[in-house]
Amino acid sequence: MSVELNHTIVFARDNRASAEFLANILDLRVGTAWGPFVPVATDNGVTLDFATADPELIRAQHYAFLVSEEEFDAAFARIQDAGIAYYADPHMRQPGEINHHHGGRGVYFLDPAGHGMEILTQPYGSHGTAPSDA
Repeated sequence: MSVELNHTIVFARDNRASAEFLANILDLRVGTAWGPFVPVATDNGVTLDFATADPELIRAQHYAFLVSEEEFDAAFARIQDAGIAYYADPHMRQPGEINHHHGGRGVYFLDPAGHGMEILTQPYGSHGTAPSDA
């Protein structure tokens, strides 16, 4: 058996709100709650299990999602339609822009708990160079 990431827990102020936020942006389905978790499964079988936590205990994490060009267009349109602030860089120094690293496109935005979300159309290093701001 090869090693694969199966699931991870994502702390949120409101597990349902955060799960629905991400599922809406990425056009995914919110699964049935199981105990304290509200799951969102990606197409490669990794599940993000959102769990409500004390906001003082939540530390911002980064989650990046590789999508097709068409999926990027649709997700980016949902980000814009919802009035969500977005950035070309993870440090949020380039507001209202997307990047074109590795021959693709990428954008960063925050979820309701303050986690850094990223959608990108080409994986890092796919063109032999790393962006200076990643």
